[in-house]
Amino acid sequence: MRLFDEAENETEEPQSPPQETITYTREKKRGGRKPFSESIPREEVLIDIEESEKQCACGHQLVRIGEEVSEQLDIVPARVKVIRTVRPQYGCRNCEGSGDEEKPAVRIAPMPPRILPQSTAAEGLLAHIVSGKFCDALPLYRQERILARLGGDVSRKNMANWMMGLAGRLEPLKETLWTHLRAGPLIHADETSLQVMKELNRPNTSKSYMWVFKGGPPGQPVIIFQYEPSRASTVAQDILERYHGAVQTDGYAGYNFLDSKEEVLHLGCWAHARRMFVKAEKASAKSGAAKQTLAFIGKIYKEEKVLRTRLNEGLLEPADFLRIRKEAVSPILKKLKAYLDKKALYLLPSGLLGQAVSYTLGQWDILENYLKVVEATPDNNPVENAIRPFVIGRKNWLTAGSPRGASASAFLYTLVETAKANGLEPYFYLRYLFLRFPSCPSEDQKTLLPWNLTPEKLAIPG
Repeated sequence: MRLFDEAENETEEPQSPPQETITYTREKKRGGRKPFSESIPREEVLIDIEESEKQCACGHQLVRIGEEVSEQLDIVPARVKVIRTVRPQYGCRNCEGSGDEEKPAVRIAPMPPRILPQSTAAEGLLAHIVSGKFCDALPLYRQERILARLGGDVSRKNMANWMMGLAGRLEPLKETLWTHLRAGPLIHADETSLQVMKELNRPNTSKSYMWVFKGGPPGQPVIIFQYEPSRASTVAQDILERYHGAVQTDGYAGYNFLDSKEEVLHLGCWAHARRMFVKAEKASAKSGAAKQTLAFIGKIYKEEKVLRTRLNEGLLEPADFLRIRKEAVSPILKKLKAYLDKKALYLLPSGLLGQAVSYTLGQWDILENYLKVVEATPDNNPVENAIRPFVIGRKNWLTAGSPRGASASAFLYTLVETAKANGLEPYFYLRYLFLRFPSCPSEDQKTLLPWNLTPEKLAIPG
């Protein structure tokens, strides 16, 4: 590889391109501790002086003129409890029910509807297990040990069955989630590998995939995980078949069908292009071309940060944002394109720098397209950030036990990540959902989805 690097470096222009320095000004952080969130309950401890010290030497009583307050964060360890539901039974000792044959002889209040009617798990425990696995990457066998230390004897097999049951019970929400995803102006798409056991006609060593899509109307994001045995382009085609809008992806060829869909604007990802130049720069310290390209890309991101901040603060209207961004970034892109076209003439295609240049030029049209969409940034990072918790969790449990388990996990990840994207704490959201879904009419089930709720709504009474 050193031989190829040397050949690549020898074909550089005799005079290195001018280096541009980008200076970032950072505000100096103020000292002091960060205050605790106001949403955390407060327990006040009063430390007062003795009554005898409240008498002044002049004979007058001291009065309270102020106070000094300090706060410390405390935590009460998790504890398990058993909810004992008692339903009194009533019967008539005189006629033993024969006096009112239209009603049962023994009367008892019906059980309230539950998310898992035959389960011994209360909704709070179910929410705790789901958020533990899909939010905190705690495999079920670890949760089994944790609960045992707290006095709760729950097997991981039962927990797994509960996960399956929850996904099946909440199945009616899936179509609403997909409809909401397609209602937005922009969808981010990505996929990552997953090993699933017991797939039909496939060895256990086969590679399957978790597809992830982020979209929805502005301010109401939804993140959907979808398990599929294949990474074939047909998966994305089926999912995006009815969508009209912009789709942002990486350079995977499985998304190339988007370029021929008139109703879809395909956007590329500058972060992927940038990573290739970073890799080339690290491999060869003499590669001035990689440094220069990274400087160009840095200027693109700098303009995006400044203008999007103004947009989010209400200082720019969306139409003005699009116009000004295009005016600011298009000249940078034009210079970068000319620079890369020139480099491509004599770079070795097999070298890291040659691969980076070839990839970027091959993606050029869709890399420019983000300038046409207000909601789009230069990269596909929003969905990559959403997929990261799954990747972390995958390191802990390595495989999914079955296709049904992989599908259940995908749906529960969908609920957890969508709750987080809408500013909700997953445990409180899941607990709220599990408690209210069983008695919620089908036409009102959409009111239980994260974008229709607030943290205050999810608060546990008392």
